[in-house]
Amino acid sequence: MASQHEQLVHMNRGQGNTSYACNSSLQNVEQNRMRLMIEETISDLCSTSSLFPRNMVVADLGCSSGPNALALVSIAIDAIHNQCLHFQQPQVEVCVLLNDLPDNDFNVVVKSLVAFQQSHKSVVTGVVPGSFYGRLFTSGSLHLVCSSNSLHWLSKAPEELKRNQIPAYDIDENVRIERRPLVIGAYARQFRKDFTLFLEMRAKELASGGRMVVSLAGRRSEELASKFTHAWESVAQILSEMVSKGVINKEQFDSFYIPIYGPSDEELREIIQLEGSFSIREMQVPEPSSSSYNVLITPSRIANMLRAGFEPIIVQHFGWSGEIMDEFVRTAERRWSEEGSLQQEMARNPRVTLVVSLKKVV
Repeated sequence: MASQHEQLVHMNRGQGNTSYACNSSLQNVEQNRMRLMIEETISDLCSTSSLFPRNMVVADLGCSSGPNALALVSIAIDAIHNQCLHFQQPQVEVCVLLNDLPDNDFNVVVKSLVAFQQSHKSVVTGVVPGSFYGRLFTSGSLHLVCSSNSLHWLSKAPEELKRNQIPAYDIDENVRIERRPLVIGAYARQFRKDFTLFLEMRAKELASGGRMVVSLAGRRSEELASKFTHAWESVAQILSEMVSKGVINKEQFDSFYIPIYGPSDEELREIIQLEGSFSIREMQVPEPSSSSYNVLITPSRIANMLRAGFEPIIVQHFGWSGEIMDEFVRTAERRWSEEGSLQQEMARNPRVTLVVSLKKVV
């Protein structure tokens, strides 16, 4: 159980209308963008050694729950199977390990794993609850680590903002603009610290030549951090409107921090290079412009997606009921009710998903 000061970072549980399982179609689009990179990584792992591997361990970090929980490992297992056929080798025994924080809905995940294992006889499975900013696996035990839409979540919100009682999103626009560089800088430093730690932990756990394919929300390098509307700010803007209507207490709002930061591709590259355990095989900054993506961008869908992702952390802080979260969704929908307003807001702040393939070098 979380302490009073520890934020509950997990998606909405279950399979109901407000669950993450029913509101994660955008995340699935991003996972599919990782397919080719994962397939190429598996091809490298199976062809670079003199002996074809007899077994492999694949881990998905930040798996969440619902239909997306097995998406990345399914791509990896299909790729391994195809490599076996290509090289006319017996099926490789694969151990699939799914990780997320302890408050994740592992009941749904385990049920999915049982069905998955029944249809993949050469696969054994397991779950490993815990933070991926700490050690999770034994040294040198992993061959491939995947992670999608998780690493922009920080281990915690910046302590320097809390300590100095500086709101992440000040309702006074002039004060907010003045403090913005300080706020964004604090989030950037926390991300640098966390992602460096993530790389250090995985370097210990991956076998020699082991690989990682990860994706996370971010921005293009030409988008200045001080001018960019970050993911947590979208939630803060909705909540600030609820403050103005008297639904939320302003003091509570001022002490609310969402532990998320989306780095630029240059920031990510610099952190990886400075940490030194991995070489960058490929980094992509895809355009979110496919028709399958655009059809998902509706006010109702985005509002419910925000609820599914942020309701637990919001409710923990404000002590709200489901009725107030319904008002959160209505406020978001009203914000984007004018035709094209959501698309215009997203065009002004073009969030992207950074996808990177890494190889362990030490």
